Amino acid sequence: MNRRFSAPAWRSVAVSATAMALALSAGAARAQAAPSADADPAGATPAEDIVVTGFRASLDAALSVKRAETSIVDVIKAEDIAAFPDTNLAESLQRIPGVTIDRDAGEGRQISVRGLGPEFTRVRLNGIEALATTGGTDSSGGANRSRGFDFNVFASELFSSITVRKSASADVEEGSLGATVDLQTARPFDYDDFAFAVGGNMVWNDLSKDLTPRASVLLSKTFMDGKLGVLVSGAYSKRKLFEEGFSTVRYDNGASSGGFCSPTGVTPIVPATGATCGAAATGTPRLPNTPGNVAAYQAASSASNFHPRLPRYGRLTHDQQRIGLTGAIQFEPTDGTKITADILYADLKSTRQEDFLQAISFSRTLAQGGKSQTSVLATEYDANGGLVYGRYNGVDIRSESRFDELRTKFLQGTILWEQKLTDRLELAVLGGKSSSRFRNPVQTTTTLDVANVNGYSIDFSENDRLPDISYPFDVTANNGSGLGLITSPSGQITGSEIRIRPQGASNTFDTVRMDLKWDLAPEEFSLKIGGAYKKYGFDTWEYRRVNQSDTITALPAGTTLADVTKLLTGFGRNMDLGPNTPTSWLIPDLKALATAYDIYCNCLKSGAAGGPGDYTLSSITNGNARGNNRSVQEEDTSFYFQMDFQKELFGMPLRGNVGMRYVKTDQTSTGYQATGGGTEVTVKQSYEDWLPSANLSLAVQPNFYVRLAAANVMARPSLGNLSPGGSINTTGNLTITSGNPYLQPFRATTFDASFEYYFEKGGMIGLGLFYKDIGTYVQSLRTNVPFNQTGLPMSLLPSNFTGDEIFQVTTPINTEGGPLKGFEINWQQPFTFLPGKWSNFGTLFAYTRVYSKIDYVTSPTNSAIITEDLIGLSPESWSGTFYYDGKKFDARVSANYRQSFLTRVPGQNNNDVEGKNNTLNVDFKIGYNITEQLEITFEGTNLTDEFNSQFIGRDRNSPVVYHHTGRQLMFGARFRY
Repeated sequence: MNRRFSAPAWRSVAVSATAMALALSAGAARAQAAPSADADPAGATPAEDIVVTGFRASLDAALSVKRAETSIVDVIKAEDIAAFPDTNLAESLQRIPGVTIDRDAGEGRQISVRGLGPEFTRVRLNGIEALATTGGTDSSGGANRSRGFDFNVFASELFSSITVRKSASADVEEGSLGATVDLQTARPFDYDDFAFAVGGNMVWNDLSKDLTPRASVLLSKTFMDGKLGVLVSGAYSKRKLFEEGFSTVRYDNGASSGGFCSPTGVTPIVPATGATCGAAATGTPRLPNTPGNVAAYQAASSASNFHPRLPRYGRLTHDQQRIGLTGAIQFEPTDGTKITADILYADLKSTRQEDFLQAISFSRTLAQGGKSQTSVLATEYDANGGLVYGRYNGVDIRSESRFDELRTKFLQGTILWEQKLTDRLELAVLGGKSSSRFRNPVQTTTTLDVANVNGYSIDFSENDRLPDISYPFDVTANNGSGLGLITSPSGQITGSEIRIRPQGASNTFDTVRMDLKWDLAPEEFSLKIGGAYKKYGFDTWEYRRVNQSDTITALPAGTTLADVTKLLTGFGRNMDLGPNTPTSWLIPDLKALATAYDIYCNCLKSGAAGGPGDYTLSSITNGNARGNNRSVQEEDTSFYFQMDFQKELFGMPLRGNVGMRYVKTDQTSTGYQATGGGTEVTVKQSYEDWLPSANLSLAVQPNFYVRLAAANVMARPSLGNLSPGGSINTTGNLTITSGNPYLQPFRATTFDASFEYYFEKGGMIGLGLFYKDIGTYVQSLRTNVPFNQTGLPMSLLPSNFTGDEIFQVTTPINTEGGPLKGFEINWQQPFTFLPGKWSNFGTLFAYTRVYSKIDYVTSPTNSAIITEDLIGLSPESWSGTFYYDGKKFDARVSANYRQSFLTRVPGQNNNDVEGKNNTLNVDFKIGYNITEQLEITFEGTNLTDEFNSQFIGRDRNSPVVYHHTGRQLMFGARFRY
């Protein structure tokens, strides 16, 4: 192999036709296959040594790979050894046209490509498919039990390149409707002889006021005259931040959950209990029959008016530690043989404390001590039915605290053997295994409560995202005068809870692949044939208390409320809170409560089995936990052939490929149904797909390319939808979920066109057009029905339930889908036309517009549909970077915009849709080279302190989550040799 770097090696990239070929062979895009015929494209720039440095070098190298490809791809390259241009891989990807990201705790977690969400994007690490999963907040999807890849598992410093493949080809495995993303870690043959880099940062967050470290190191060396190379790298980081704001756990209409308590004399009487709102034990009298009281009740009871279900302010404290390690050995015993072994390890360990002060009555039925005990003193709604102001009697208030311990361990090993059998015949064999093991061994929620307080108010009139909330008691008192432990609930008073829900999920891939390339006519025609076998395994589990109401006994003798509580303080920094909203409140002390009650004993502490003193955990036999005990096993066998060609068309160089891929999927799904306390059910199904594809690249002019592509593609159904079992949740949100193991995959026909003009070195402007006809779609159908109409046995419910409670029932079905179309604009411009140091400036800009409408079924009993945007699709997105890249000094500022998108259709709780509002994130980086080996850096992310703004209701745009995590500043240094 010919490896050549212009001095100094750590700051330069030699750009030539040869370098393009090397970039392709070393990059992730072809790591699993024989060398590409695209490596020396017709019309490429003649070989020359041109030295560029820093950020601009990474852009040049990325464009070289993009230009050399026949397929439609976008690439990001590390600007230096162990120096990926962003602190998070997902945040790097959002600079690519058509790629948008979703964040969790202020950090990029998952991506969407051209309007298609994370489950439609395949990710390959070092050439084989992998899946990394973490545990996020409930509002960000919770524990990842899907096919979507969580990019926040990995430190960006471990990677040298990202390739996003937007068009399909037969030699790239199936499984994507959006794109295939190739992540490549560094290898020793990427560098000349010896390379070393070490760097570190201190990271400060302006909301939590915490300072945390981040560090990385890389060491690479070749031996035996460059025939043997060894590389190791590592990265470590800590993050500690607050996530603060307002949330509602969705909105519901006035008639929901049995309605509000009606004033005296109003017909019908709600609830039908006489003089009080609910059972006599609640002691909440009905309001007198005055015109004002009746008008307020009628407005609040209207099915067209909506209120928050659990209006609450909260703080989430995230404490995260991430470790990543890579190793690579490359060996070239002869000119025609190369063996590469890669290993990648990641360990993401974190805790999350969630503290909320909330009103719980508005989402609950009378049997739960809820809405029908609440009287409406005054209220106001806007023209779209959203609550503007409300004041109420008989409201249950809760201080809820949840603590999670979370850990993801990822391990992958691969071996690639590339062999040149003859001058015209090349073989590549790749084998590997990856595993992602997510564990949430501690997920414990504790609550303090006060029942039926009078005079609670919530006011959105000054701020529709951060209401002014007034509590008619001292929320900081620990003497029992307000929040406390309700340990003996009577009548319809909700008791305090201790919820214990350990859980986990694992994903494994075993892959073997062989590719053979035969040059039928050198530099004109080549034939590729190959096959792959992939075995994928997924399983998930959960435990919960056998006491499905999660209630507790009185505190042990000698223990007081003050002993098991503490005060949350300093809430609301950098937020425009109303004058009545508290900035401190009493919260449970989990450690003290765990000690007082011995909650982790997994035993019956006192009383009857299943009662408030029972802390025994159960899993399959527990109706609330059963649904998260399931597994999916898939064996995928595939074969392909592909013809690559290079010819001239009317004197213009033409490259292309045409091929066919066949894949058979054998799927086994296991889950548990409710009969017999949990009956295991296993369902097997198989399906086959023939996937033709074609890619053409025509050099209309030496620097102007037209690319066309067409293919049939498929993506397998979501893992959570394939279970033959189901689950029921009888605490908090009342839900029933069942799977469908007979779902067919998503299938689509795709057409792409790309027009690319490389007007100068490092400069390019491109237009991409795309159309996808989604012929098979999978939709979650949700309905709200009383439990006694579901056909399920009453034995699944706690003893205080009547069967009239409204449950949200969810099941997945196949639907017809619909078309998706759009365009992308990509512009990269170094300002080399400017004089002197002004020529070091440059810019990048990408804009995407996507359109798609899908028909969503709304009910299993009628033909009504909702026509809405595809879930996860942002109609508009753009990114822009303005940079200066000099010999001593470099700087850049970036902005990324994503338009609002939908997350559920139909929405829950009588709403049409749910989604997330627009986001605009601004980041910057400044670097100064003290010497050729030493650089200091200063970086800032989320400079505008962007809020995570989630909504429900298309016209109302009512707040579901409105949280922020603060700005992040980093100061550090890097040394390399």
